[in-house]
Amino acid sequence: MADRVRPFPADRLKTYPLRSRPSKVTTAQFARPTRSGDAVRRFLANLPDILAARDLRGLIAAMKSARRKKKPLLWGLGAHVIKTGLSPVLIDLMTSGWISGIAMNGAGIVHDFELAFAGRTSEDVAAEIGSGRFGMARETGEILNEAILSGAREGLGLGESVGRMIARSDFPHRRRSLLGEAWRLGVPVTVHVAIGTDILHLHPGASGEATGKASLRDFRLFCGLVEKLDGGGVFLNVGSAVILPEVFLKAVSLVRNVRPRLDGFTTAVFDFQKLYRPAENVARRPVGKKGTGYYFVGHHEIMIPLLAAALSGR
Repeated sequence: MADRVRPFPADRLKTYPLRSRPSKVTTAQFARPTRSGDAVRRFLANLPDILAARDLRGLIAAMKSARRKKKPLLWGLGAHVIKTGLSPVLIDLMTSGWISGIAMNGAGIVHDFELAFAGRTSEDVAAEIGSGRFGMARETGEILNEAILSGAREGLGLGESVGRMIARSDFPHRRRSLLGEAWRLGVPVTVHVAIGTDILHLHPGASGEATGKASLRDFRLFCGLVEKLDGGGVFLNVGSAVILPEVFLKAVSLVRNVRPRLDGFTTAVFDFQKLYRPAENVARRPVGKKGTGYYFVGHHEIMIPLLAAALSGR
């Protein structure tokens, strides 16, 4: 068989000058070394103008533009963001005007409360699940469920109910609470709950009626915030793999069903890995014809302080 196959004639190859070819990377885009004493702004300027570094600059520019235009800067937070010690960074961003609204899943209020109340959170699930002790901390179940019941009776959303309770408490670490400080600063926090996913729902004080009523009010409040993204706002989904991407997609659909326009906004996802639902429901499907979506892979405890430092200029 080999005798019947003739080698292909490479000497007939057609070539062209390298300088005439379009190329994706040039030395002008290369990184520059960071020197001792350089500020964060210089560090970012020294990053290569390629791929994720270029995207990060694009997101920062979009966030600065949104702030100038007085458009919303909405942050969707998974509970892991709170567990990794980022509340002080996020509170500083709220105080300085880089967060105009927060959406959380139900686990977020658990960790935020426990940190405010006891200065500690995040139990060892593997060690506790065998004995049935997982999720059974008394104060977490009793105090949070009572706050939700009280707030629902007054027509409050779930985020406002918990934030008010923490802000008015004498908890020793209340000023480290994201919800409590948001309530004090007047920054809306919405909490989007799936019944059965949070340890609060294990406790006898849990009320499906109150939880559902307060969380539904928060969804409609969130839709009101999403409506204002039109023409330059920004939505970041940080660490929520399922619930908040789904909530955001439905909010966009509801707003577009009722209002004539929702376009020209920016979205970004920050998570440990590339995941289908955030990629589709945050970074791709909702952005419309004039919007932009970004996806950043990295640890929250590194990426979010880096983003915050870039925004603050420190």
